[in-house]
Amino acid sequence: MSTAVTEQSTTSRRHLSVFGLDFVGLVVALFFFAWSLSPSLIPREWYFQGLISGVTGIVGYGIGVLVAFPARRWIAPRLNWWRRRHTVRRIAEVVVALIAVGTLLGSLLAAAGWQNEIRVLMGIETTTGFAYLRTGLVSVAVFAALLYIARGLRWVGRRFAEFLATRLRVPVVAAGVLAPVILVLAVVVFVDQVLLASSSMAARIVFADDNNSTDPGVEQPQIPERSGSPASPASWESLGRQGRTFVAGGMDAEELTELNGTPALEPIRVYAGLEADGTTDEQVQLILDELDRTKAWEREILVVAGTTGTGWVNPFAADSIEAIYNGDSAIAAIQYSFLPSWISFLVDGSAAKAAGNALINGVHERWSQLPEDQRPKLVVYGESLGSQSAEAAFDDLTDMRSQIDGALFVGPPNSNRLWRSIVDHRDPGSPEVLPVYEDGVAVRFASDLQTLEDQQGPWNDPRVLYLQHASDPVVWWGPGLLFERPDWLAEPPGADRSPSMRWYPIVTFAQVAADIMVGTSPPVGHGHNYEDLIPYGWAAVTSPEGWTLTDTQRIAEAVEELNTADE
Repeated sequence: MSTAVTEQSTTSRRHLSVFGLDFVGLVVALFFFAWSLSPSLIPREWYFQGLISGVTGIVGYGIGVLVAFPARRWIAPRLNWWRRRHTVRRIAEVVVALIAVGTLLGSLLAAAGWQNEIRVLMGIETTTGFAYLRTGLVSVAVFAALLYIARGLRWVGRRFAEFLATRLRVPVVAAGVLAPVILVLAVVVFVDQVLLASSSMAARIVFADDNNSTDPGVEQPQIPERSGSPASPASWESLGRQGRTFVAGGMDAEELTELNGTPALEPIRVYAGLEADGTTDEQVQLILDELDRTKAWEREILVVAGTTGTGWVNPFAADSIEAIYNGDSAIAAIQYSFLPSWISFLVDGSAAKAAGNALINGVHERWSQLPEDQRPKLVVYGESLGSQSAEAAFDDLTDMRSQIDGALFVGPPNSNRLWRSIVDHRDPGSPEVLPVYEDGVAVRFASDLQTLEDQQGPWNDPRVLYLQHASDPVVWWGPGLLFERPDWLAEPPGADRSPSMRWYPIVTFAQVAADIMVGTSPPVGHGHNYEDLIPYGWAAVTSPEGWTLTDTQRIAEAVEELNTADE
């Protein structure tokens, strides 16, 4: 190789690197970093934003390096006119760099303002621009840490390729291909079988302890209408933390009588924890035995509730339906996991669907054997992963409405099969954030009381209602965000989504995924918090004859007061 060519190659490499970083990779990283500062669904503190921006920055850097490598290796050598125009190339590099840096600085300066847009929409105290500038320092630290890990892996790959070529006599070209492939496979196996498996096992150990604990103030019920009571075959210890909280909670008959002004019944709550029996079928049988024992089939309404990952049933949902029916109710639920919902979604998603399918089908089979004029109303409820669990029992909307008397689903995950089908087939011109399906005759969507009340026209029984906020990341996050702008980001923003939010490939996926981790941090009525709307949702789906909005308001206030006092 001639000295001139060597010097040219060295000069080229210098132009293509900044502080040892690939120029193209750095430019793409800067754009990814800038995009990550744009508003998402949930307001973020500066340190959390720094973490997100650092991760998205390193992803952008990797993409830039991958794109630049083949271009330099095979395309650039054929563009002789470009190679010869060093001045033009340098000017282009400087212009691109200035644009990237300018975008970055502008985004940093605008970041606090963007975050404050969301905070104002949600009634949260605003932040200062200076505080948000610290985001850059955290991002650089995260970026650097991840970069050194990646470079460490690259060094291992090169040494491994050398080993294959020199010791095992593998052809150099083949070694250069085999080494990174084997390394990637080894990393994948390590992450899947060691890190994730160990993390999952560690999580199970940690949360198993939590599952065996009992919340302060929660005491074993003594009335026979509750699982875990002395009269119940489901022992208090077997219910798990969330199950114990569920069966011990709510208003008793005396409190309901005082609230509604008429004699109330003692509400029935039955629950089967993971420790109750060995299989899901045995859990379902225990629930059926409990429904028989408590004479739940004689109540006015029977709710089958899909639980979240930890086995949680939202007390606002349970308390509201019991207050609306003055205790003439029964609620049944089973636990399929004790991991938090986001972990359960990753490792126990099939368990959630299997549990919901088994419980609803088991209850429906027994319920359908009763004379029609002696059956309770059969309704299903599910929140977050619990909605996915409850949906799993039905093939489609028609199947659902043929088997039950109503359904209330709250904050459904974007991966919910039935929800996804309804949203995808919504009426033309209907927004994804609040769809209208077949003129709202069977199923409706609402984000607040106003949108629930504004929908006119017939709503035939059995009614199905989905509650979803424009700012709920659980509803809007999915793999489609990686490379395609969804309808909800193309249409006018919902009530509590920032109008400045834009879609960026890969980055928006990461932003909304991070939003899930803090989805319940905003005030009630935003993000993944629906407590204020649930009583109205129940009243819309199923309520006693003669029920009024004033009645619902009274119930909502009482339930809020009860649960605020419990906190």
